[in-house]
This record gives sequence, structure tokens and C-alpha cells, in this order.
Amino acid sequence: RLLLKLFLPSFQDLFGVSMVVPLMNLHIKSLGASHTVAGIIGSLYGIMQLFSSTFVGCWSDIVGRRYSLLACILLSALGYFLLGTSPTVLLFALSRVPVGIFKHTLSISKALLSDLVSERDRPLVMGRFNAASSVGFILGPVVGGYLAESEDGFYQASFICASIFLLNAGLVWMLPWSEETTGNKGTDSFSSKANCDLHLKSGTNGAMASNSLFQSPWIQVATVLKRIKGIACSDLWDVFLVRLLMSVAILLYYSNFSLALEERFGVKALFSGYLLSYSSALGVLAGCLLGPITRLYQHNTYRLLLHSSTFTCTLIFLYASALSIWMVILSSTFLAFSTTIGRTCIIDLELTIGGNEASGTLLGVGQSVTSVGRIVAPLLSGIAQEFSPCGPPSLGVGLALVAILIMNANKQKYCSHGNVKLKNQ
Repeated sequence: RLLLKLFLPSFQDLFGVSMVVPLMNLHIKSLGASHTVAGIIGSLYGIMQLFSSTFVGCWSDIVGRRYSLLACILLSALGYFLLGTSPTVLLFALSRVPVGIFKHTLSISKALLSDLVSERDRPLVMGRFNAASSVGFILGPVVGGYLAESEDGFYQASFICASIFLLNAGLVWMLPWSEETTGNKGTDSFSSKANCDLHLKSGTNGAMASNSLFQSPWIQVATVLKRIKGIACSDLWDVFLVRLLMSVAILLYYSNFSLALEERFGVKALFSGYLLSYSSALGVLAGCLLGPITRLYQHNTYRLLLHSSTFTCTLIFLYASALSIWMVILSSTFLAFSTTIGRTCIIDLELTIGGNEASGTLLGVGQSVTSVGRIVAPLLSGIAQEFSPCGPPSLGVGLALVAILIMNANKQKYCSHGNVKLKNQ
């Protein structure tokens, strides 16, 4: 029941956000902004996410999950409330600032789940967490579309989203937080751990968390920078590089999806929308099946990541060389499974190698890496599309192959007698 209480805010989080985001471009154009200004505001949000995710994740390691999660939820609620009251382009842009800096609620929630469950059960729980979030992302645009049909629909969607974040803050506040850590992580099942009180602190650094909350902001900033430097100087560069390459490869697959299907097979955008919704629904199913899949692989995260990445690369190649729309449907069907599994495995590998004490920092750096991919992918897609509609996915195949080669080259680093090797703390 405790884990379900953590999954509910994640579902509501993406449900609320996905109501608003599809309507934002239409609203900002209705305020009189040009396409260029709309693009700049969208890029500004991505840049803020790029630089803030690592700092906020590391900050959650220092002050504890409870206070950092509540702060991010409340400040995100403020941002969406301001968005719902923005009659001008300038106020619209300003309302994106608190959301761009503090909308890391899902990352901190994942760090909290990592604190609660054993390493053996982490992929299973993360998969279910992602599935709950994805359900919200599927339902949110539908509700937002209905609201957009009414007068002031965007403002209504923004206020509903802000209210959902306030509700999430209440749910997080009412969780059974404990002032003491509940013990070190072991190999017991997550179900028994879930009956204990939540960790207020992270790993063995828990004793410092309550004191860190009242430290000088400058001391907190210095501690954050020190931890980020430690991550930057660690041997995790290859894991983050694999994450970047696979993220860009998948983004290239989706970058010109609707346009490419229209040019290659003559299908309309409505069909592309249905196909993307179908893939999202299968992604939810894949998240629920992660438990049996990890048991089949004997909890060897590295091998599962390698196989899922290879499968993803093959499916993108199948899409790029497809001669009929049925080949596209087939590749989309299995790609929903392979990408969901790969996304969960790369997070689990980061946490396993990086250690439990810095889970917030690791997840924050991972989010920053993904943000770099979101910035780079549209540029690469535009250049590749000048040559062919199949250019972006073909480039994605090449990047995925590089990621697979990097994983193979570092096989001994992650594997020892068939299991992932933990980094000594």
C-alpha cells in the first residue's frame, strides 16, 4: 500500500502536465508570439532543465527526500498557477522559470524508491513506477483536448494542473516519514521494506540530512558542487554516454515520425497519432512485465540492457528500411517494449555502479544527459532529413550501434560471474 501511495502522485504528475503541454504552443501563438519566440521559450525551458536537474538531485541527497520533494512540487504548482494567469508573452515566459528549475518531482521520487527497495527488486519497482506515470501521460492529452474545446480551456487546464500538484504535496506530506533511517538495504523483498517508515535521508548519509536542511545556503551549494565534481571524476562516463546515444537514437526515430509516414506510405497524421498512442499503451504493459523479465535474466541488469539496446537498434533499422506500413506497425509494437526495458535498466545500472548514497545526484545527472539529447536530436534530425525521410532513423541506428559497442568494450567492468559488479563505497 505504501508503494501505491508513491505511485499515485507520479500518475497525477504526468496526467496534469500532459493536459497542459500539448496546448502551450497554441496558447502562446494566441497571445501574439511568433514561431521564433515560441521556440525560444520552449528551448529556455529545456536549458533550465539541463542545468537544474543535477543540482536539484544532489540537493535532495543533502537535505533529504521529503523537503526537496515538497519544495519541487509546491514550486511547480506555483509555475502552473502563473501559467494559468498569464495574459502576455512575458508573463508566460516567466511562469516557465519555476517549472524549468524545480520540475524534477519524478526524479526525486525515483531516488526515494531507490532508498526504499533492495537492489534486486529495483528494476521491478521502477518499471511499475514508470508504468503508472505513463498511464497519466496517455490520459492527460485526452482531457486537455476536451478542455481546449471550451472557452479559456488552456487556463482551466493550467489551474487543474496546479491543483493536482497541490494535492500531490498533501499526499507526500501525509506519508509516514521517519526521522530515523530504517536500516541498510539488504536483499529482502521490497514488500517487507514497504511496511517500514519512509527514509527521510538517503543511504548512510542520513544522519547529515536533517542538519543539512538548516545549513547556510552557501554551505549547501558548496556540498552540491563537491558531489557533482565527484560524479564527473568517476568512472561512470561510459554509462552516461550509452544513455545519451540511445536517447538520441530513440528521439531520432520519433522526430519526423508523422511526416515520414505521410511521405513514405501516404498515411495521414491521424493514423500516426493512433500508432503513437498504441505504442504508449504497450510501454505501460512493458513496465508491468519487468519483474518476470528480470527474473528470466537472473537480475543481470547489464545483460538485459545490452540485449534490449541491440533489439532497439534492430527495430529502428527495420523501421528505416520498411517497405510497407505493416513493417512499421511491427517495429513500433516491439520498440515500445525494448525502449521501456532499456530506460529502466540504464537507470538501475547507474544506481548500482554509482552507489546508494548519491542516488539523487546520479538520477539528476542522468536527466541532464537526456536533456542534452533532446537539444541535439532535433538538429541532427533536421540535417539528416535533408537527405531522406529515412535519414533520422538511419542515423539513430548508427548511434545505437556505437552504444552497443561501448557496452561490449566495458563488459568486464560491469560483469563478474554473471552479476553486475557493485562499486566499492
